[in-house]
Amino acid sequence: MLIGKLSLLKKEIQKVIVGQDVVIEEMLIALMAGGHCLLEGVPGLAKTLMVRTMSQALDLSFRRIQFTPDLMPTDILGTEILEEDHVTGKRFFKFNKGPIFANIILADEINRTPPKTQSALLEAMQEFEVTYGGQTYPLDKPFFILATQNPIEQAGTYPLPEAQLDRFLLYVKIGYPSAAEEVNVLKSTTGSKKANVQAVIGSEDIKQLQALVREVTISDDLVTYVAEIIRATRPDTTSYNYVKQWVRWGAGPRAGQALILTAKARALFLGRYAVVPDDIKTMAYPVLRHRILMNFKAEAENVSSDRVTEELIKVIPRPSWK
Repeated sequence: MLIGKLSLLKKEIQKVIVGQDVVIEEMLIALMAGGHCLLEGVPGLAKTLMVRTMSQALDLSFRRIQFTPDLMPTDILGTEILEEDHVTGKRFFKFNKGPIFANIILADEINRTPPKTQSALLEAMQEFEVTYGGQTYPLDKPFFILATQNPIEQAGTYPLPEAQLDRFLLYVKIGYPSAAEEVNVLKSTTGSKKANVQAVIGSEDIKQLQALVREVTISDDLVTYVAEIIRATRPDTTSYNYVKQWVRWGAGPRAGQALILTAKARALFLGRYAVVPDDIKTMAYPVLRHRILMNFKAEAENVSSDRVTEELIKVIPRPSWK
């Protein structure tokens, strides 16, 4: 029943979004695994529309935060305001909750704000709570941040701090549509007809899905395989020369946790209750993309973290699977 609702959810999103099947699936996998998702692509690829459409298909509270260079942490978290009790005349401070207090947060163009403001999200993304003025306020669950960003080479952008990047379960890159998809986009967006997106899945369903993901089976051999991939990304422990030449910092244990969880979520998304090697191979790219930091030599040679992941997957022996 729950798996069927996932298919309905994808169909609702596809009423508005043409193509981008892999991107939609990875967004849903991140939601199922209980993590956050970072979407990157040049302007005009419907990143914001994709997130907004997904929020419409989910029966959850939704807030959009437009990140700008002058955005302050209090614009995200909230602030204390001075109020007066009209009966006693006493004054007191009351915390006025910011837009972070919702189930789904669209952090639009997150890399257009300085690191100081970006860091305001760290506690919320990891501990699912906000601390202000010595008081801790829990966030409603499920809590899911979908952030969009333009490529860092574009003007007016700031690099996300490594600690911020690591909080995102998946780093999804959005490419240009195919020729046929682009024609469909032009047809569907320039007429008078608009798609009506229905909410097909609610809060309790998502909580059940997230609990079910953790029940998906993964063999000890595949857990060892994940650990070998993660350890091979670290220049100080790897046996692969190209990692030593190109990588400044490798992935940490959190990357292994993310890879196993998203592999389980992908298996469940495809109707399986056990992880297979292909789940790990597929999810390794969005999981490691932002957790392998390349050095200057790699940048000079135009070598990306995806290239490192690809090479490691080629050479590290996969467990036999019957």
